[in-house]
Amino acid sequence: MKLSRIESGADLIKKLAKVGYMVTRQKGSHVRLTREDAEKVHHITIPNHDPIKIGLLSGIINDVAKNLEMSKETLWEKLNQ
Repeated sequence: MKLSRIESGADLIKKLAKVGYMVTRQKGSHVRLTREDAEKVHHITIPNHDPIKIGLLSGIINDVAKNLEMSKETLWEKLNQ
């Protein structure tokens, strides 16, 4: 799997909306997204930078994939459909 090196924070926020994350607040250039389901609530903070550094993007994708109980590769494919 190859992550995009030109992914912006705004694009990532739109992509994460596909899997149920919603913007709950913003402070400065950081946006907090929340996903709620019957059992748990998950929060993640996305920097609204252009581009997001590749290591940070990888960490965000790992965290979201773990929360959704799917592989990182599967999540990345789903986000990029």
